[in-house]
Amino acid sequence: MRTKRLSAAVGLLGICALLTSGTAFAASGSGDGAGGNGKDRRADAGTSFRTATGIEQGRKGTADASTGDYLYWSFPADSGQRPTVEATVKLPESASGASGAKWRIDVYDGLRRRQPCVYGMQARPAAAGPVKLACTLRTVRAWSDPWSDDPLPGTYYVRLTATGLRTADLGQPVTAEIEATSKDVGGAAAVDGTLGAPLVPGTERSPAEPEDGWSSGWWTDRWIWTGAGGILAALAGVGGYTLTRGSRAVPSP
Repeated sequence: MRTKRLSAAVGLLGICALLTSGTAFAASGSGDGAGGNGKDRRADAGTSFRTATGIEQGRKGTADASTGDYLYWSFPADSGQRPTVEATVKLPESASGASGAKWRIDVYDGLRRRQPCVYGMQARPAAAGPVKLACTLRTVRAWSDPWSDDPLPGTYYVRLTATGLRTADLGQPVTAEIEATSKDVGGAAAVDGTLGAPLVPGTERSPAEPEDGWSSGWWTDRWIWTGAGGILAALAGVGGYTLTRGSRAVPSP
């Protein structure tokens, strides 16, 4: 009996040691980037729509590339959001704007339709210093007509590249950084109807959905204003009726 108990205790100690070492290995292996935080990991760019690297809103995407490369990232945007994409390109000191080259960013929706920028500097000439670009899209709608090119919920692609390059300008090392953020517009941009499903491609490198999930599409703060307006209209009707009916004299018997 004493031997069996000693063997069982040794076995339990061995299992505990294995579990502890496995947990320590997992913690050390997941510590990618600064402090092991997933948001601090580098999100190197892809080279096409199919290989676009997915980033979350508020997380920066980076790339160490060469002039002439096409750099692609993707991010999710939900209905009621007005996305803004900002990019910074750092060029070598030998680069200058004399060649006529320009860096530009283009944003495409889940159907790969290029979306126009309503605000921001979408293209700038190449210079020795950092080139800063920005593009603010229209508000993402929950539904639109088939003939419309309105931005819809789903994945959005960002393409960063240089145009107007000479042969001598190709191959120069550059460092790029982008970040996508959004402003919540709210019920001011709400529409009747919802999209059957967000326009999300089935790729592993694209984020499936925003951190808090896709919106249901039916609830907006417009319901609050509609309810408050209905209550005020009812009170106004009761008050108007009370003021206009006057006092009725009671007939004497």
